[in-house]
Amino acid sequence: MTRITVINPNTSAELTDAIALAAREVSGAGVTVRGVHPADGVPSVESHAEEAIAAVGVLAQVREHQADTDAYVVACFGDTGVQAAREVATCPVVGMTEAALQTACLVSHRFVVITLPARTVAHSDRVVRALGLEHRCSVVAVDVPVAELVGGSTHLLDAFTDAARTAMAEDGAEAVVLGCAGLADLVGPLSRAIGVPVVDGVAAAVGIATGLVAMGLNTSRANTFAAVELP
Repeated sequence: MTRITVINPNTSAELTDAIALAAREVSGAGVTVRGVHPADGVPSVESHAEEAIAAVGVLAQVREHQADTDAYVVACFGDTGVQAAREVATCPVVGMTEAALQTACLVSHRFVVITLPARTVAHSDRVVRALGLEHRCSVVAVDVPVAELVGGSTHLLDAFTDAARTAMAEDGAEAVVLGCAGLADLVGPLSRAIGVPVVDGVAAAVGIATGLVAMGLNTSRANTFAAVELP
């Protein structure tokens, strides 16, 4: 049995439950998924300051669940705390943003990230640049707060459809990456509306994390991610 712990870096229990449910729906046989979140921190990650606070919460969750986790998925677009978590975790750590972008590369030449709110475009840009994908990916935003995802996101279908169609027409996008955790219920409706693949980062990350465990691959300790012991 492969044990995946999905970390929601914010403190919203409702979003954590929704993210974990969506992850379980794609996890497959022989995989268990648990959703966790920090007890203290911020209710959403929509700024650099909130991201810094949330990253500390990610590290705390990694340390708390080491004994019964085979791989971690960090469910925040921008991959909050992922690099630090890789130094601390004893198993693979997969960020939903890297996973989503790399998955989109497998099903399209050009694609668009549709994130929210607008001020978090910089968080997406950071990961796009780190992966060297600026020539294949554009980033746009629907300017609504993350709190609007509590209870579901299908009310945002028209806004995401408009943004996707604009990117397809103007940037040649051939696929869409949903740029926030908690948008999994948009995958089907949006894909049907625009007729191209739609990638949910949490789903992509769960698949990649499961594959890493199956292949016996862990984070390299040779240099960059050499293990760090925290006090």
